[in-house]
Order: sequence, then structure tokens, then C-alpha cells
Amino acid sequence: MARATLAKRPDDVTRMFDQAAHRYDLTNTVLSGGRDRTWRTRTREALALRPGERCLDVACGTGVSTEELARSGATVVGIDRSPGMVEQGERRPVTLKVGDALALPFDNASFDAVTIMFGLRNVVDVPAALREMARVVRPGGRLVVCEFSHPTWTPFRTVYLRYLMGGLPRIARCASSNPDAYTYLSDTIRAWHDQRTLSAVIAGAGWEQVAWRNLTGGIVALHRAVRPLPRASADPLSTEART
Repeated sequence: MARATLAKRPDDVTRMFDQAAHRYDLTNTVLSGGRDRTWRTRTREALALRPGERCLDVACGTGVSTEELARSGATVVGIDRSPGMVEQGERRPVTLKVGDALALPFDNASFDAVTIMFGLRNVVDVPAALREMARVVRPGGRLVVCEFSHPTWTPFRTVYLRYLMGGLPRIARCASSNPDAYTYLSDTIRAWHDQRTLSAVIAGAGWEQVAWRNLTGGIVALHRAVRPLPRASADPLSTEART
């Protein structure tokens, strides 16, 4: 069974998640001590979705996050590159599609909000994915990125890193249908951006009003941003005549 590497070859990553799909949600709940449910709830709250709005859930996996977001009353569509994940989520009362975060199959400005939960690390070109998400969101629309991050208290961070390197892979061997996926998970978490660096990446991709909030001591961070409104063009009547 192939293990995807930090080079993030898209087809390798997709196959890995296809193989992990069967017990994916259960394994995540076990490995997070049940905190995954709280993280999804906090993401929904941060998006502040309203009935009648449209939201895109990128890297939705089996749709457990999509279903949580739909509790807001908004219309939520999930998309994931793994056909195995989408197939596993077919029983959920939400719309799930197979698709790539780098080429979203939606028109410009067709959503009021977009989120990606625990999937941005797996994208081969993070800035390009963030720009693509901005494309499908209307001006003034919202982005929330829920992603693993760096605990802020040094003693806690030390314990957490030991868990990532030792405890998490061992537990995954008992709980997951593809334990290699969780060795990859551990590797990508340790190599991922801290909160401030990810904020800079999001801003560099064209989003504004970027801010973050730590969850569970910084194990996870919620980054929020807004797609800029169109810049007002200069009024020619207000400029000085030039000779």
C-alpha cells in the first residue's frame, strides 16, 4: 500500500485517502479524542452562515463537515478529490462532488462563503488553491480555513509533537483502514505553517481582513478572511485638468 510523501503528488494522496475512506471519520474522532466535532462546530460558527446563502466545503472528505455546515440552514456543497471519500459520504443529506481544489467546477462568484477543513496541507499548490477559492466566492464573501497548526505553549507543544511522532501512528494502526495515511498526516502537520505564516499566505493569495483564532491550545487554528470588494474607479470629474 503506497504512502504519499511530503512532495504531495496529487494522485498518490488521492489513492491514499481512497484507501482510508472506510473508517476515516471514526479514526479521526479516536485520534482527536472527540475534539474533531468541536472543531467543525467552531468552523460553522466562524463562517456565520445564514439561510439562503451558498457555501462551498472544499476537501470535504466523506461530507461530515458539509453536513455540519448545513445545520446553519445555508445550502452547502462539498467537493473532494477522492472518489472513495465522496462515495463513502453518499448517504449524507448533502450534495457532494468529486473535484480538484485547483480547478473548482463552479462559476465565478457563485458562493457566499467557502471553507476548507484539514485539507489545505494536502494541496500541491496552496496559494493557487486559495486564489481558486476566491474566484468562486462573491466580492465580500468569507473564507474560513480550519487547519492543524502550532501549539503556542512550549511544554504543550513538546508533548504534542511526541504524540504526533509516536502515539498517533500507533493508534492509527489499530483504528484506520490505511495506517500509512496517518503517518503522512503526522509528517504534514509537523511540516505545516504556523499561524502567522499561514495568515501571510492567505493575504498573499488576495484575501483581506485575515485573522486567526487558536483552538485546543493551537493544535488547530481557524483563519478567517474576506474577498475584497471591487476597487472604485477614479471619478474623472474629480481630477485636476492637466495641460
